[in-house]
Amino acid sequence: MAEISAQSVRELREKTGAGMMDCKRALQETSGEMTKAIEHLRQKGLASAAKKAGRVAAEGLVDSYIHTGGRIGVLVEVNCETDFVARNDAFKALVQDIAKQVAASPNIEYVQISDIPAEVVDREKAVAMGSDALKGKPEAIKEKIVQGKVEKTLRELCLMDQPFIRDQNMTVEELVKQAVAQLGENIQVRRFDRFVLGEGVERKTADFAEEVAAQVAGGS
Repeated sequence: MAEISAQSVRELREKTGAGMMDCKRALQETSGEMTKAIEHLRQKGLASAAKKAGRVAAEGLVDSYIHTGGRIGVLVEVNCETDFVARNDAFKALVQDIAKQVAASPNIEYVQISDIPAEVVDREKAVAMGSDALKGKPEAIKEKIVQGKVEKTLRELCLMDQPFIRDQNMTVEELVKQAVAQLGENIQVRRFDRFVLGEGVERKTADFAEEVAAQVAGGS
């Protein structure tokens, strides 16, 4: 078994947020190769999250993030199983990272694909079916193209499918599953809301030429 340095363990912990012993074991099982150890921990996180997914998560935090300048604000609710984990610094950091992710993702509307209403899915299918790129193609090929386009569009609308802003090599879903493995509880992003300053307010566009003309007329 490869000799694992404390520095390598710390580095892996900083990259993944996993526990010290989990990091050490991952490095030992991958002969000290950092990239393989990271992948090993991600797979472990996926397995751990799958086992805990059915457990009730009714505790957690509602937290906020206000972007620099106060022009974008976010509220998120992230649930866990116990108040003990809700008070944990690692869980609090996760919630803040998710809030920042929402702030940085103007196109997302849903937490995950299963939250998307059927009428939205049907609308996207209709749009994809009307594409000129489908003309002249066999029906089986058309179906695959449409399915691919619709899935891509739906993923773009969902928070959990976004590349994590701090590490583009993982998705937000993978980030949450890593936290599940680290904290030992089911964790669910329940909902979010994103506020943009002035959004939905109809702004009057000033006609500079008319304004100048009015001022001149008034002064004459």
